[in-house]
Amino acid sequence: MAISASSATENGRNEYTEDGTVDLKGNPILRSKRGGWTACSFVVVYEVFERMAYYGISSNLIIYLTNKLHQGTVKSANNVTNWVGTVWMTPILGAYVADALLGRYWTFLIASAIYLMGMSLLTLAVSVNGLKPPHCVDKNPANCEKANTVQLAVFFGALYTLAVGTGGTKPNISTMGADQFDEFDPKEKAQKLSFFNWWMFSIFLGTLFANSVLVYIQDNVGWTLGYGLPTAGLAISIIIFLAGTPFYRHKKPTGSPFTKMAKVIVAALRKWRVTVPADPKNLYELDLQEYANKGKYRIDSTPSLRFLNKACVKTDSTSPWMLCPVTQVEETKQILRMIPILIATFVPSTMIAQVHTLFIKQGTTLNRHVFNNFKIPPASLVGFVTLSMLISVVIYDQFFVKITRKRTKNPRGISLLQRMGIGMVFHIVIMVVASMTERYRLKVAKDHGLDVTGGQAPLSIFILLPQFILMGTADAFLEVAKIEFFYDQAPESMKSLGTSYSMTTLGAGNFISSFLLSTVSRVTKENGHHGWIQNNLNASHLDYYYAFFAILNCFNFIFFLVVIKFYVYKAEVSDSLRLLKEELGASNHRVTDQETATI
Repeated sequence: MAISASSATENGRNEYTEDGTVDLKGNPILRSKRGGWTACSFVVVYEVFERMAYYGISSNLIIYLTNKLHQGTVKSANNVTNWVGTVWMTPILGAYVADALLGRYWTFLIASAIYLMGMSLLTLAVSVNGLKPPHCVDKNPANCEKANTVQLAVFFGALYTLAVGTGGTKPNISTMGADQFDEFDPKEKAQKLSFFNWWMFSIFLGTLFANSVLVYIQDNVGWTLGYGLPTAGLAISIIIFLAGTPFYRHKKPTGSPFTKMAKVIVAALRKWRVTVPADPKNLYELDLQEYANKGKYRIDSTPSLRFLNKACVKTDSTSPWMLCPVTQVEETKQILRMIPILIATFVPSTMIAQVHTLFIKQGTTLNRHVFNNFKIPPASLVGFVTLSMLISVVIYDQFFVKITRKRTKNPRGISLLQRMGIGMVFHIVIMVVASMTERYRLKVAKDHGLDVTGGQAPLSIFILLPQFILMGTADAFLEVAKIEFFYDQAPESMKSLGTSYSMTTLGAGNFISSFLLSTVSRVTKENGHHGWIQNNLNASHLDYYYAFFAILNCFNFIFFLVVIKFYVYKAEVSDSLRLLKEELGASNHRVTDQETATI
């Protein structure tokens, strides 16, 4: 039975979603039937299991490469960061497919199948005798039999198949979660402000299980069960996601964002001699109703990146490669404006890469026994990053925001970029603490002659706790703000691409880590020196390496302060309380052109 327009409106609130979301068949949907926290619950629970699967592999990967594939410190660390870098770079491709072709739901499902295939093959690679090298008890990996070509091909083939799968899931699952809240509805818009905090909470809940239970199983029970459990967890997470299908809201693919941006840039370059009219109303733009029919925002022209405004100056040609609407130009500007912020997050992402590589390798050189015979796996320390992050997010969301909100009148407490900046300061402190801790560890190791013989220093592994705990606190500021910032600031038709920015930075950080580790290792060995990073960490100088990172973070923070000075928010809600009140009084109307340009 058809629902009349009057019955679909209650107390001045339109019961149909107004942001262009539809069901899988493309039909308009009632907000009471789909979306909101009900739909998000399936997405969030999926993420708990999926993060358990991913970190069940990545957290302890360096231990498998060194202990089972018998690779050296630098090679194994670089193999980890190169793979993790690929995992975080492939979301660009997944975002493109979702925004341009298949939509987020179908892109996600196809990618999930590839993801599960890679996980299953990886489990076989660590289980079948012919697919793994023979066991070796020698502490020096150089004396052990190396993995042959077939074994390496199967293992790394599985890892990179998994990476392709995550490329389609990562940028689309969080974006789908955010899509369940209608920006045109003041109540749902207010709920969306806390979404990414709890999204990150779910991520690290799954990570905590992986870093505690799974790494213990891998180190003490076996790699077959240790990899088999996260594979089963991934299968369960996909089933959970499918169970929520009747409740999801979907946004239709709007075409390739790269093609849209390319048209703007080409049109501006081809008309570089054209003068931009003083009155923005003289620029080419589509009719407002055309945007309203598609549930899209129309954006007014802005003076930033003024050269691109030439793309919408009217000339004799109407070719899309010569004439672009103002909104399309402004969307391109929004993506380009975020690039300096993106670059500023590369160095902190490089620091995060150390958690799963050198930080864990440090743990292998320390006493790991607690409660008599219980031995802590080095990778379990990553669980303290998770615990610290979980506690910090709760404190931030429940206390810090409420306190600062009274002073700033910002519903978030502080702006997203301010929150990111605080996280960057934490990264400076982390590397200073890590350098000082490592200097002390090396002194004790040298006093006991371990710089020559190798082996474990008579120090508890818990001396590394401060750097892990501080990393979790930094994540609560930087990583949560980063994913929210790149989603929030991306144009409505390019949300998946914007979300992929927050993942691209992690990929770039891991590749930079590989480059720096190889370069520093090579340069510091020149002229007969021993080098800062060796297989025997007791003869290395990680304290110098971490001090170098502290200096790098200082320079990066200065760069960040410079770029944010010139950044103009597209959707920062520093005056959201006023806007929400205004929208509450007129929630049955579309956002006007001027409101859209200033939100």
